[in-house]
Amino acid sequence: MIPAAFDYVTADSADAAIAALTEHGDEAKLLAGGHSLIPLMKFRLATPSVLIDIGRLSDLSYIKEDGDQVAVGAMTTHRAIENSDVLKAQLPMLAHVAGQVGDPSVRHRGTLGGSIAHGDPASDLPAALLALGGSVVVKGPNGERTIAADDFFTGFLETALAPDELMTELRFPKMPDAKWSYQKFNRRAQDWAIVGVAAVTNPMNTSVALVNMGAMPLRAEAVEAALQGGASAADAAAKAGDGMSPPTDLNADANYRNALAQTLVARALAETGA
Repeated sequence: MIPAAFDYVTADSADAAIAALTEHGDEAKLLAGGHSLIPLMKFRLATPSVLIDIGRLSDLSYIKEDGDQVAVGAMTTHRAIENSDVLKAQLPMLAHVAGQVGDPSVRHRGTLGGSIAHGDPASDLPAALLALGGSVVVKGPNGERTIAADDFFTGFLETALAPDELMTELRFPKMPDAKWSYQKFNRRAQDWAIVGVAAVTNPMNTSVALVNMGAMPLRAEAVEAALQGGASAADAAAKAGDGMSPPTDLNADANYRNALAQTLVARALAETGA
């Protein structure tokens, strides 16, 4: 399919991108790697009148330690995250999950910020952001603000990012010694997950996030609460579908996804030793 007609603007700085967003309003969309937005445009599910290309903003591509956190620029590619020595040492699950996204051509162009801003419930990296307790730094005409991952995803392909704001950075607490697991079930390599599970266990608690189990990326709150209450991993995993509204599509119906989520959560909890 062919996208609807649009105007094309390039931005050479974050401030220029924000100014263009402010000028064009809700009809404008940011273009980074393009792997999330362009397919929507081809199916006419998104019809922006203006595309603002931020692909040249190299100053938003970085991975660096900052005290007890790791900061990752929003324009950092999946491939750079997958191969980062800093992330392999401090946040190995994030590096691993980035390596599960699409194929090498997608990982070389797709960006972390683009994946998170898209907010697709079937995407891998939003679940990692939730399980790792990360946060999103955004900048707009009124300044900068930081949004916790738990507050960022608000609905189907909807986030707390305002129309005139640009995501600039993702921040994660360092977890070099945490036990983690990422379970992804799909029909073929490189397919979207039918269901996925990101689990992180540290001395304080266990965080579990689910892929493709609702209208947006979600924490498995019933599983986490059961573990906090002293339930066994098996009993906690049995609650993976509680409060969820998994989709029914050509790959699986809701009942199958609920059962699959229980199985994958059980595997993830066993791997983390929760």
